[in-house]
Amino acid sequence: MKLYCKVVALALCLALLLLLYLVVGNSEDDDDEEEPPLPGARGSPRAPLPSGSRRDPPAPLLPEPHFRPIPAAAEREAEEAAAQVSKRQQQQQQQQQPRLHRKAGRRSAAARGKFAPERRPKDQKLPLTRPSAPQWMHLAVVACGERLEETLIMLKSAVLFSNRKLKFHIFAEDSLKPEFERKLQEWPPSYTKKFEYHVYPISFSVGNAQEWKKLFKPCAAQRLFLPMILKDVDSLLYVDTDVLFLRPIDDLWGFLKAFNSTQLAAMAPEHEIPKIGWYSRFARHPYYGTTGVNSGVMLMNLTRIRNAQFKNSMIPTGLTWEEMLYPLYQKYKNYITWGDQDLLNIIFYFNPECLYLFPCQWNYRPDHCMYGSNCKGAEEEGISILHGNRGVYHDDKQPTFKALYEVIRDFSFEDNLFQSMYYPLQTKFLDTVHTLCGRIPQVFLKQIERTMKKVYENRVIVNVGANFRL
Repeated sequence: MKLYCKVVALALCLALLLLLYLVVGNSEDDDDEEEPPLPGARGSPRAPLPSGSRRDPPAPLLPEPHFRPIPAAAEREAEEAAAQVSKRQQQQQQQQQPRLHRKAGRRSAAARGKFAPERRPKDQKLPLTRPSAPQWMHLAVVACGERLEETLIMLKSAVLFSNRKLKFHIFAEDSLKPEFERKLQEWPPSYTKKFEYHVYPISFSVGNAQEWKKLFKPCAAQRLFLPMILKDVDSLLYVDTDVLFLRPIDDLWGFLKAFNSTQLAAMAPEHEIPKIGWYSRFARHPYYGTTGVNSGVMLMNLTRIRNAQFKNSMIPTGLTWEEMLYPLYQKYKNYITWGDQDLLNIIFYFNPECLYLFPCQWNYRPDHCMYGSNCKGAEEEGISILHGNRGVYHDDKQPTFKALYEVIRDFSFEDNLFQSMYYPLQTKFLDTVHTLCGRIPQVFLKQIERTMKKVYENRVIVNVGANFRL
């Protein structure tokens, strides 16, 4: 009897435990029936932004620059020319067709494949990337009349000291083209391999060609049309024929990287002191800054010039470079003295944000020393580019400038730079101490001495040392 009671009690305990197990299992299944929504599902609340974070407000619009009133009365011819340009712009806008909107849909298989990652076998190696070719430096010059020798000496100074390869764009009269080709081909191969050249005829795309040709010096206005002629050139350095490079063009070319988003050209001031500057005393037309700019050395981003819309004093809307030139000339032709340089000063007076100023040692002229030294950059670093305007290479008014010109002219390409150029230059400077420019020979010699040392190290120490090791 006792055994029977124990068996019954044990059976009841097991039944009770089984009942509790079933009850607990059902309650857990009920809790798992309602799942939380997936993250990012439609209708789910967005996660709050972290503390301190917010959406950036839209950038405020910059105020329009304020320009001074026009000092000269508008000419009737300029108004008519500008009106024709404005009318042409309106007709072009009316002729433009509205853009068709493509229907949104699934991309084609070709389009999807265009952006699909390329599958490559595991054992296939990636091709080696080739180093990019060195960028060419483009140099333009305009030579007419008796400017053949000056132009060749300028090109010679560029080739002597530059590191990267050059492309010369020479604009000349038809009679000078054979002479340029003959003279340049006479240079030794060690130098001719450093440059390429092309000789262009003189041409003007708008206006009267004879008027442009006689605007100032023969053909000088050609520089205004370079953006339209050299359409495949992105950036360009223009120089007058009476310019001499005393250091590599590479250093001046580096100013292109200093341009901001609105700047498209670079020039040096016409003068450092407004009281003795020409524009500040005599100009009858608008000019850039307080002393104007000199266009004998002009670095240009031609792509930006071709794409820009320039503010002007003729119509309220902007004009392209080509559209602006002839109306601007018609308006100010009775007020300008220095031809195309005055037109450039007028353009950048109304568009000062487009111009970058480089220091005076990059366009050093007799005005910087004939009244006393007034170019601090040249006093500290030496002259980088010598500009012998006023015909000083061919008379005795500024013998310091003439000495540099003659030394580079007489230098033989295969001679030693120090023996055949630098030492004769020092000797010539002894005869110029009676002039104000001749009393500061260190200004003329500092940079060219530094440049010659670098050329010597590259050609002699590096090349000869490499050959000796071999």
